[in-house]
Order: sequence, then structure tokens, then C-alpha cells
Amino acid sequence: MTNCNTHNVFCVVILQKILEMKKSHIIAIAIVAVAIGILISASKDVTTYSNFAQASASGERVKLIGQLVKDRPVDYNPEKAPDYMAFYMKDEAGEVRQVVLRAAKPQDFERSESIVLTGQMNGDHFEASDMLLKCPSKYKDQEIYVRSEQKN
Repeated sequence: MTNCNTHNVFCVVILQKILEMKKSHIIAIAIVAVAIGILISASKDVTTYSNFAQASASGERVKLIGQLVKDRPVDYNPEKAPDYMAFYMKDEAGEVRQVVLRAAKPQDFERSESIVLTGQMNGDHFEASDMLLKCPSKYKDQEIYVRSEQKN
């Protein structure tokens, strides 16, 4: 019983201290708590730029920059699987690997100048969760962002 009473007295003392604080202090503490929460949630999506070899070695989620290999097939059949696309990409180190993206093929995909992928290696292919395309435009560079339907 003594333990419960001691705990209750402690809670009452803490509540009294909080009530004695100025409103500005309470608001400042709340702002700091929200900022810490935002920083923690933002740090979960930090990925590093890599190439296929480094992605294979680490096994972690990374970003890759490369170009579409235009002489290899793009596997996309919207009637069979509208949210599945496979293609070959050459990374900045010159290595070519197959990439699987579980999303619809973006318009003008074959015209892209460069591709930025987020994902991780899955065996011998790269499983992309996000894709950003840099496409040529008559007047300015255009970017297209695609997010995979699959949750990671």
C-alpha cells in the first residue's frame, strides 16, 4: 500500500508543477516534442546513393541513378498485370541489371534521359519502390515521379 500512496503523491506533485508552469513554457515543450517527432519520422526514409554492386553487398534500401537500356525489352502488360513493370537499367558504374517496379509504366518512359530508383536488391534484380524519371522537354527538363503500389 505504501508503494501506491508514494506513487500517487509523486503524480500529484508532478501535476502541480505542470500547472504552475507558464503557458509559454508548456508551448515551448510541446513545440520541441513535435520537432523531435518530425526528425525521427524523417530519418526513417534516409537512403544513400549507390550502384548495383554496392546495393547487392549492403542488402539495404538505396537510391540508384542510371539510364534505361533501350536495346533490352521492357516487360509491361497492362491487361495481365497493370501494376508490374520490369526493365533493364545501366547504373553509373556501367553495370546492367533488371529492375522490377510494381506500378504502372509512366508515359514517355522510353524517352527518359535518366532514372532515379529507390529500393533494394532482391536476388539478381533490383526491386524498386519509387522511380523518378528525368525526361527531355522542348522547353525545360521535366520530372515524373512514380511510387510503387507495394508497401515496404
